[in-house]
Amino acid sequence: MTLAELFADNGPLAEAFPGYKLRPQQLQMAEAVEATLNERGQLIAEAGTGTGKTFAYLVPALLSGGKVIVSTGTKTLQDQLFARDIPTVRDILKVPVTIALLKGRGNYVCHHHLEQARHNGRFRSREDIVDLQKIEQYARLTQSGDKAGCTGVAEDAAIWSQVTSTRDNCLGQDCPQHKDCFVLKARKDAQEADVVVVNHHLFFADVWLRDEGAGELLPACNAVIFDEAHQLPDVASLFFGQTIASGQLVELARDARAEALVIAKDYVHLPQASEALEKVVRDFRLAFRPEPAKHPQHELADKYPKYADALDALMLRLTELAAELEKQAERGETLAKCFERAKALRETLALWCEPDDKDAVHWIDITPNGFLLHATPLNIAELFRKQLYAGQKAWVFASATLAVNNSFKHFQHELGLWDARCETWDSPFDYKQQAALYVPRDMPQANSPEFTAKVVERAWPLLQLTQGHAFLLFTSLRAMREAHELVTQRLKDAGLDWPVLLQGQGSRTELLDKFRASPNAILVASQTFWEGIDVRGEQLSLVVIDKLPFSPPDDPVLSARVEQLAKEGRNAFIDYQLPHAAITLKQGAGRLIRDETDTGILMIADNRLVDKPYGKVLWKSLPPMFRTRELDTVQRFFEAKRRRETP
Repeated sequence: MTLAELFADNGPLAEAFPGYKLRPQQLQMAEAVEATLNERGQLIAEAGTGTGKTFAYLVPALLSGGKVIVSTGTKTLQDQLFARDIPTVRDILKVPVTIALLKGRGNYVCHHHLEQARHNGRFRSREDIVDLQKIEQYARLTQSGDKAGCTGVAEDAAIWSQVTSTRDNCLGQDCPQHKDCFVLKARKDAQEADVVVVNHHLFFADVWLRDEGAGELLPACNAVIFDEAHQLPDVASLFFGQTIASGQLVELARDARAEALVIAKDYVHLPQASEALEKVVRDFRLAFRPEPAKHPQHELADKYPKYADALDALMLRLTELAAELEKQAERGETLAKCFERAKALRETLALWCEPDDKDAVHWIDITPNGFLLHATPLNIAELFRKQLYAGQKAWVFASATLAVNNSFKHFQHELGLWDARCETWDSPFDYKQQAALYVPRDMPQANSPEFTAKVVERAWPLLQLTQGHAFLLFTSLRAMREAHELVTQRLKDAGLDWPVLLQGQGSRTELLDKFRASPNAILVASQTFWEGIDVRGEQLSLVVIDKLPFSPPDDPVLSARVEQLAKEGRNAFIDYQLPHAAITLKQGAGRLIRDETDTGILMIADNRLVDKPYGKVLWKSLPPMFRTRELDTVQRFFEAKRRRETP
């Protein structure tokens, strides 16, 4: 059957889904994907919300007859594709396609580390012991070992770090549990499957950079399809660069000490060197202020007087631990592994200590309890292009947010996709009838101290109008927390017992489940909730965005890229900062209308959207909603829609 017949009102898809009707945009995208797969070409595809882009790429992919890698931006979508969407399409098309799900090794229970955790007993709380018992029972019954299937243990539970492996501490073929390894089983399944579902982080870490042994997947495939492709530039920058995390150093020190106590009890210098490294990691963090911050390497010596000595001490203790591990490496495979880790970390730290080169920026991310040392490439386009032309395969980049004011130049420039076919399919939703964009008048400057209070004040009548059912999205954690307190107080003063959920008070999944189940719920969040969230119906009737989501000007990578663009004679704001903000704003706005029967209000409280010349680029990149600056107009719009009338 042709794609037109498959997607027709009387085709197999219509038979499978009651109420199905042909969406021309979906069929057109499917035809573009089919042509790209046949030609082994490159396609950048922006498909508006409601287009049905998942089926638009899956149908031609499953019919192509070749091996396909589908990469997603989130593990949530990865699980959905594997468990629901691909099996559904396979059954409708009646094609004998095999499917595999492949995640990073940290997502699979490790039999060896599970046994070590049981024997070592390094538990931080009673919950760890209870969780360990549940994981042990799960490991005996599961076929996949995927921690997502272990009910009763949260995916972010502390115990998982003790019962999963990393590239650093995996024993490989020397592991006594090697033949039962869940990671190896998942990789074997992926090698044999027709369609392999990964996520972007795994694609770069495991497949592209071949860090963990799955690199043979990419040469064997005929096509790579990226869903949520707007995330690729940031993920690629992360993996094309280098990072040392304080947690890696602490974990090395603790593993070396634990192994020394088992294998080299008579050698006291090794535990001493381990303890010295762990202490110096803490001391390095104390050289900086308590609050989180990001700084380029070249500013650190002037801003933090203790930094230089702390860095020297860190290098010294890491070097000493590597030397002690080398002396004892022959006594056991686990100590040899620790030595290899120490040597690799020392080499990476030495490279980081070098002054910034013209191709990368070296910077530090100071977190509440630790730090990360990054070397981030300033331009990933050339690195990406080398892979694009390394073999004859098709590449599809799909998302609801790739274009800025109907142009893909920004995305093409970041990834070097100058030869790609670019296509846009608008959402089938009637945004002018379904949604109102409200930009309140007379807001203070976005950087003024009273701005967040004014955002809540302007949002309050709308919260009353929609009876909660709202996302309040902020561009900073500070503003988010302030808004949460203000909204909570307003509800208390009004005698309203509506649930107010705050990002951080539970996992993203837990908060979303509570939001969906709670009448009148209000979720106050930062950028974690700007994308990948699907709440349909009146449960989400209002989305408030406080500011235009420009990256902070003191971001080290942004500053370095701005400087580089200026040297090239380009306008960094127009060519880089504005497109990034437009795509992020589109993602936030996209939370509101998720179905053709949805109705809602999008309030953007930043007057720059209207007052600044560049604001036009931003609002033109948004869906074509009914626009107003008057509160009474937006109230009439919503009330009319609630009565299913035209305003």
